[in-house]
Amino acid sequence: MKKYFLLILFLAAITIDAQNNPAEIQKLFNDHDGAFVLFDNSGGKYFRVNEKRCAEKTLPASTFKIPNSVIGLESGVIPDENFIIKWDGVDRGIKEWNADNSLATAIKYSVVPYYQELARRVGREKMQKFLDEFNYGNKIIGERIDTFWLDNSLKISPDEQIEFLKKFYFYKLPVSKRSIDIVKKIMTEENYPHAVLKYKTGGGRKEDGTWLGWLVGFIEKENIVDANKNDVYFFALNVDGKSFEDVSKQRMETAKNILNQLNLIQ
Repeated sequence: MKKYFLLILFLAAITIDAQNNPAEIQKLFNDHDGAFVLFDNSGGKYFRVNEKRCAEKTLPASTFKIPNSVIGLESGVIPDENFIIKWDGVDRGIKEWNADNSLATAIKYSVVPYYQELARRVGREKMQKFLDEFNYGNKIIGERIDTFWLDNSLKISPDEQIEFLKKFYFYKLPVSKRSIDIVKKIMTEENYPHAVLKYKTGGGRKEDGTWLGWLVGFIEKENIVDANKNDVYFFALNVDGKSFEDVSKQRMETAKNILNQLNLIQ
């Protein structure tokens, strides 16, 4: 038991040491420009890599599927995660997109057409109301209701992603608990021996044509003192790349490497 306790203290020390060395964590970006921010809810502390970029707003791309799902449910446009929107018959070259989808499968496969139709059904007035109430990024819809999170109208920083996720997780958004719980349930989940990782990816082109990849989410980690309690960590990462394939690979690899280095998903 004593050895086990010492091991726990050692691992905790690794986390603290890593959190004090953002320059070392920066190396995990593999020469890609990017930013990472983590909020340790139990400790009330932030950890940032590339602090300046953590405050810079860019398009949210498909990370907006988290609030978009909540808005769809809360507005009554869709009743639950099983609600089907039928495929419009347009071949977009992705098998999962060329099919009828529910909210659950649409977030799993990041089905853009589903969420575009959802946004059209919600409408500009209601969508703007929710963006304002959520204080989500710059809160700008722009010209088109079905592309504003993809076309650089709506923008959000990594720091702002964290603030949204905190309100989402702790039911601080002005929506029902049911809507939040449904979206939490359908977010991509990975299970580790002592932690659960929930996240959403995103990818798109910034105004200068650079490809951007996102990974945002939270980790519920077993508390080393109280086994019935979880410590919660919120994170947001974005990274630039030369192609969609490049940022798709880098966002996942970099985020997982950082979270491993910080001893959060081991």
